[in-house]
Amino acid sequence: MEPTTIVEEPPKIDIKPLLARLWPVGHPDPVRPEEIAEAISHFFTDQITPVQAGSLLMCLHFTGLDRQAEVLAKTAECMLRSAAKIDQSVLRAVVEGKHMKEGGYGGGLVDIVGTGGDSHNTFNISTTSSILASSLLLIAKHGNKASTSKSGSADLLNCMQPQPPQIGRIRPDTISSLYASTNYGFLFAPVFHPGMRYVAPIRRQLPWRTVFNLVGPLANPVDLRTSGPAPLDSLLEARMIGVARKDIGPVFAHALTLAGARKAMVVCGDEELDEISCAGPTLCWRITPNPESGASVTEHFLLHPRDFGLPTHALSEVSPGKEPEENAKILRRLLHGEMPDDDPILHFVLINTAALFVVSGICEAETSDMGYGDDGVVIKERGPGGGRWKEGVRRARWAIKSGEAARQWARFVEVTNGFTDY
Repeated sequence: MEPTTIVEEPPKIDIKPLLARLWPVGHPDPVRPEEIAEAISHFFTDQITPVQAGSLLMCLHFTGLDRQAEVLAKTAECMLRSAAKIDQSVLRAVVEGKHMKEGGYGGGLVDIVGTGGDSHNTFNISTTSSILASSLLLIAKHGNKASTSKSGSADLLNCMQPQPPQIGRIRPDTISSLYASTNYGFLFAPVFHPGMRYVAPIRRQLPWRTVFNLVGPLANPVDLRTSGPAPLDSLLEARMIGVARKDIGPVFAHALTLAGARKAMVVCGDEELDEISCAGPTLCWRITPNPESGASVTEHFLLHPRDFGLPTHALSEVSPGKEPEENAKILRRLLHGEMPDDDPILHFVLINTAALFVVSGICEAETSDMGYGDDGVVIKERGPGGGRWKEGVRRARWAIKSGEAARQWARFVEVTNGFTDY
């Protein structure tokens, strides 16, 4: 008989003293963001009892601390420390070896993600935009299954035909091989944040959105940087994050700045939509590096579909509220150029893809040689925030009409199906 291996569970940690300082409000020794983040870090090792974990999430919600920039930034930092470890040097070598620099884009990884919770049930805009953008950018789309909508990003991809990608096989040990073969990557949150499995049952029993609904978009697992005598910038070069409440916009922008982001944009449609709206104005907070000091600068402005050279469409025209199987059929039609040029969903996707191109810096290129179908005429007109939003649309349309986005998607499907399970 083989000897039985006994795996010792880590000891439970009592956070009762911390909870007592959180509620009621007005404690003479207020809790610091670092203390909250440290307590949450123990969630990922199952060292907090469900009762105390739920109590902490409730305290943060009802005190509003889970909507403070410092708390979000510190919590995202601890979540990244607890994430599955990626060989940063290998991945960095692969990314740099792709030689995708163009304009103000340095060739790094890019993400587009929303917090969800806007109750509009629009089509999967950020996921579709990420696939189109992979025609010119290296995409690291961080996503999960639906929690508040009918069709989450992972649900959509799992329904793609004729063969869905194997998103669960994209892991720290396969991610570098993925980017060696394609520009598109989908980082399935449960794979890269395994400690969240201890949190999920607690969240499901609470009727409120928690700090994790906001921290997830800030915790992309490739947001890796080195310190020391010769520090390197994060592998995640740029990102666009949609939030479902206008008051959260500046909070997210500040949290991103605190986390060291140098190229990002937070957006919230006027309808409390976590995308750039196709129906009217969108509030934007764009983070860019100051060319002189290098420090991050945040600029607030409004964007409108006309800034992209496109008409407005009511959200009812782009909110099919359909199951992921039906949304997957729409995505497939869009990728293969089977939608009319004036289709409302197509315009919605073009707007958001264009914005991601602008945020990445690629629209700053003074020349254009994208390949087959590119007329080479750069649209240099600038709109709100100094962005070349119409140039972004030109590039997004090219991604579809040239077939490049469809080719990157096909390669992504092929490569992930070639990976094996553990």
